[in-house]
Amino acid sequence: MSLFDFFFPKRTASASVAKERLQIVLAHERAGRDSPDFLPRLQKELLHVVGKYIAIDEDMIRVTLGKAGAASVLEINVEIPKGAKAAGPMKAVPA
Repeated sequence: MSLFDFFFPKRTASASVAKERLQIVLAHERAGRDSPDFLPRLQKELLHVVGKYIAIDEDMIRVTLGKAGAASVLEINVEIPKGAKAAGPMKAVPA
């Protein structure tokens, strides 16, 4: 180690600092997912979106969040009754 390195240490690359900060932000955001309002809010939004296309009741959509090893698993079950009528005009979705 030279005297120059002692007085002027090398700086960490900004990309690695940004990566570390992003990991901290993501970890903080993931920890907040367990809040009680996350799943009910998601369920209401899904009900709204699915309700645009078919008539559906609120109890026909179930949303659960679980763990499978190190990964989080979001499971969404939508019951569609036989003979479900379209709630509105269906639009073609471009590929």
